[in-house]
Parts: sequence; C-alpha cells; structure tokens
Amino acid sequence: MKGVTTDSKPSPPPTLRRHTPRRVTVLLPLVGIACLALSGLLVLGLATVRVGVLAVLIGVVAAVVPVLVVVAAFLWIDRWEPEPAKLLLLTFAWGACVATLTALLVNDTAQALGDLLLGSGQGGKVSALVSAPLVEEAVKAVPVIALMWRRSHEFDGVVDGIVYAGLSAAGFAFTENVYYFGRAFVDYGFGDGLSAGVVAAFLLRGLLSPFAHPLFTVLIGIGVGLVVHSRRRGRKFGVPFAAYVGAVLLHALWNASATLGGSDVFLNVYFLIMVPIFTAVVLIIMWQRRREQRIIAATLPGMADAGWIARSEIPLLADLRQRKKWRRQARAESGRAAAKAVGAYQSAVTELAFARRWEGSPASERMRTDYLSMRQASLLAVLKETRAEAVRLARAGTDG
Repeated sequence: MKGVTTDSKPSPPPTLRRHTPRRVTVLLPLVGIACLALSGLLVLGLATVRVGVLAVLIGVVAAVVPVLVVVAAFLWIDRWEPEPAKLLLLTFAWGACVATLTALLVNDTAQALGDLLLGSGQGGKVSALVSAPLVEEAVKAVPVIALMWRRSHEFDGVVDGIVYAGLSAAGFAFTENVYYFGRAFVDYGFGDGLSAGVVAAFLLRGLLSPFAHPLFTVLIGIGVGLVVHSRRRGRKFGVPFAAYVGAVLLHALWNASATLGGSDVFLNVYFLIMVPIFTAVVLIIMWQRRREQRIIAATLPGMADAGWIARSEIPLLADLRQRKKWRRQARAESGRAAAKAVGAYQSAVTELAFARRWEGSPASERMRTDYLSMRQASLLAVLKETRAEAVRLARAGTDG
C-alpha cells in the first residue's frame, strides 16, 4: 500500500485501565438517550397538536433540505480532525430535541406573561425579542460548554468549537423549521406567490437564512475554542460569556428586524449586518483550517524522526487531497477495510500532531505536564495500532 512501509511490526504497549462503574458506562448513557427520545417525542407531539399530522409531515420534508446543507457544511469544516461521530450526533440531537423543547416551554410562558402584563398581542414581541434570544442561545450552547469542562481533550481549538456549536444550532433550526413550515401550510397552504405559504417560508428560512441559528451559536463556539485549554478560570468564564452576549444581541436584532420592522428593515439588517458577520465567520473558519494544516505539516517531520511514521508518508499526510487519494488507492488495491484502516491511521496522526504542538510552547507551562505525557502516550499507542492494522490489510490485499 502506497506510503505505508510493511517491514515494521509495531505493537502498542499494554495499558492499565481504571475500572469505571457501570452506572457511568451504562446507566447514565441510557438515561441520557431516554431523555433525548422523550424530549423529541414531546416536541413532535406538541407540533402535531398545534398544526396536525399532515402539516408536520410537510414541515419535515421541507426542513430536511436546508439541514442537510448546513450539516454537510460543518462536516466539511471538520475534515482535518473529525470529531467522534457519537458526540456530533448527540450534539445535533440535543439541539433538535432538548434545546427545542426547553425553548418552546420558556418562550410560550414568556408570551403568556407578556400578554397578561402588557396586553393581548404583546407577548409575542416579548418572546421574540427577549426570551427567545436569551434562552435559545443558552440551551443551544450547553453541549459546547459541557465538552469544554468535561471533555476538553476533544477540543483542538476554534474549529471544533464552531463544529459542535453549529451542529447543535442546526438541530434546533431543523425542529423549529418543521413547525414553521407546518404552520405556514395550515395558514396559507403551499402559497400562491412569494408573500405567504410553505414556498415563501422555505425561501426565507431554507434558502435565504439557513445558517441564521448556526451563525448566532457559532459565536459562542468561537469563544469556547479560544479558551478551552486555558488554565485561567476567569478567561474560561469571561470569554464564552462575552460570546454568548454577542450571540444573544445578534439573535435579538434578527428577530426584531423580522417582528418590528418591515421588509426594508429586514433586508437592510440581512445585507448590512448578517451577511458581513457571516462572511467574517467564514474567513475565520478558512484561516483556522489553514492553521490546522500548518500545525500538522510542521509536526510530521519530528514524528518521522521518532520513527512513528514513514518519511515517505509526510506529503501524503500533510494535504487533504493527498489523504483522500491515499484512501482511494488503498480501497482499489486492498478493499474497503484497508481504506477505512488508512483513514483511522490518518486521524490518529492528526490527533497526535495536535497534542504535540503544545511542546515547548508557553501554553504548555500552564497545562499539566503529566496530563500531556499521558495524552501523548495514549495517542501514540492508537497511532501504532492503526498503522499496524493498515499494514496488515495492505499485506493481505497484496497477497490476495
């Protein structure tokens, strides 16, 4: 197999694993899955009661298209160092189920109180301008904050924060769109123009602003990514909170332009504020992706000097197109399992490269040296194991 020398036989050293109570490994995940499922069922039931089964089905069909585009975009961003699929799925499910249900209950309560205190018809404005931005941005950001405090090793910087925040918001937007498209169908049908109906709602929410919710929450993801490895608690609280305030203000401005202003105000906010901010976020993403590539490219020669990778593999690992070409060639020569093994090896190399970037940097002085050593040792064992598997499958394919 190209790039992987088959004369080495690395064998990862045995590691001692601390026993984890079964209530942690089994019970808590089951409880979490049950809560997600219950929240999803409740949201689906509430939507069905309000707009009916047919409207919900139409809303689901219409909402699938924009969410596929948004999710695909965030997965593309995450190509260098893909996050664990189960965490990405849980993050999306949280946004689609728990965050949506929480926001629905709080916003309905705020609307009822607004009508009671300010007069009929005013509660909707209170919900749109106050409770929705405050509550929705908070609940959408929960997975990102939880990962920062409990699974910080899954974060390698700003890109990861953007991906987790964006997927949580994409799940939220998907469920919200199901209701809005269903509501539009109940009120106006498919529509006879661009002023009302499912078609008009799809043009506004599905084509004109599919990234609205992700854009707000991504600001929080950027804030978390900036400080995820900081040892200063003030920064770990302050920067994400400042990013949350920014997300709330941007969300409130967006809702205000749609609720209080006419079409001219909405279009001005869209083109003069939202589009430039979206463009800035895209530029940040591109810059961070190039930064990730530079980190990996700079680390690979040292890994080759240590004998962890073959020197001939450096150009194959330093470029995404070369990585993809390598996997395709492995599949053509040795089968799908070999291509999967090469992909796992490439991911292990990336993980170790990111872990090694702290060596000799000022940030390493603020991090626990023992933690860094154990982290790198664990990743090195994974690298050797995945490399051995790729070599084994390449030999099997060649022999066959």
